[in-house]
Amino acid sequence: MTIIEALVDLQEVDGRIRELELELKDLPRRKALETARLSGVSADLQAAKANQEYANQRVRSFEEDAKALKDKIQQLKTTQMGLKTNKEYQDFSIQIDLIGHDLEATENNQLAAMDDLPSAQARIDDAQAKYDAEKGGVDAFCAEIDERIAAVKEELAEVQKERVEKAKAVDDPKFMLYYERLRMKRWPVVVPLTTDGVCDGCHLVQPPSVGQLADANAKNGEAGKPQSIVACTMCGRILYRA
Repeated sequence: MTIIEALVDLQEVDGRIRELELELKDLPRRKALETARLSGVSADLQAAKANQEYANQRVRSFEEDAKALKDKIQQLKTTQMGLKTNKEYQDFSIQIDLIGHDLEATENNQLAAMDDLPSAQARIDDAQAKYDAEKGGVDAFCAEIDERIAAVKEELAEVQKERVEKAKAVDDPKFMLYYERLRMKRWPVVVPLTTDGVCDGCHLVQPPSVGQLADANAKNGEAGKPQSIVACTMCGRILYRA
């Protein structure tokens, strides 16, 4: 195997590592987006419950007001029984009538508030059903994402082990150093030089001398002789004749 062939093999492994690492970054983002969507459905459910609690509070408030008015009427009637003059009796009767009107209005408001309870409960039921349906799907999706994350991590560990072996096959330090430096800036690093003399990385037409060097490299590789680094004059990628 020539040094160029060893680099191409290493690059294939590095390409797989890049893909796996990108997927590892993307998977949690996809999971977060799905969870955020469920949070919106949960917010609707919480709003429905808050609306029901408000409706219940209104009913209780009117009920308490009605009880207080009834107690007050009862107190006035009890006091009225002990009055000695007709004028005092009539004054209390007027107060009792006025409070009675307030009581009637309060009880009507209570009934109206109670009429809101079924719709408030229906809103909760609808929101709960939607939440349950969505949660089931989200939970299943998140479980799949977690499984995929575990699988990607396992595969990445294996590919990284494979990379160690592929890197050993690149037995020329200067090639390895050049490759490692460039792969942080350019990808892919090792690309063919087309028959038209074009770099397959940046697509720049190379000077004839670059093509001659690439041809010489190919011949040296076939003959088992040392090869040199032939780089693109624009992007610096390692070039070889396919």
